[in-house]
Amino acid sequence: MAEINRVRLRGQLADNYDGLVKKLTRRLGSSDFAYEALHETFLRLERVTDAVPIRSPADYIFRIAINIARDRQKAQNLRVSAAEIDSLLDVSDDGPGPARIVEARSDIDAFKRALAELPERPRDVLYSITIEGRTPHDVATRLGVSVRTVESDLKLALSHCAHCLDYTLIRRLGGPRPRS
Repeated sequence: MAEINRVRLRGQLADNYDGLVKKLTRRLGSSDFAYEALHETFLRLERVTDAVPIRSPADYIFRIAINIARDRQKAQNLRVSAAEIDSLLDVSDDGPGPARIVEARSDIDAFKRALAELPERPRDVLYSITIEGRTPHDVATRLGVSVRTVESDLKLALSHCAHCLDYTLIRRLGGPRPRS
């Protein structure tokens, strides 16, 4: 007989089923969990071999059921609940939407056209001060003009661009703002 351990374990499980359920329920705190663990235990008994004789089938079955229950509890603790999944999926997209992207591209194109319409020096002044971060004095020295001329060219460039983009130029803050 090559299946001695399996036959003994199945017999022990069938004979002592109610006692095992009670013992597991006390240990696990749930009769449903105890029934599930015993069902899984019965399925696992198919894997038992006769390589080593089992001395105490009742203890062996109980240990298998406890280990199965612990494994299930660990797996359950690692699972994410439906509420957690919903909260993860309910992340708002802070990026611009398609309409905003099209609007921004349109503004950039309008700004490029406005820059192209400017005379060379005001365009150079605007670029040097706003993009390169140079001071009006540095730009005046580089271009060989007065600081007042640089400030006048900057004002002209900002006013022209604001007008082309339909922005209101806020003079105190020194830069164009979108019209509301």
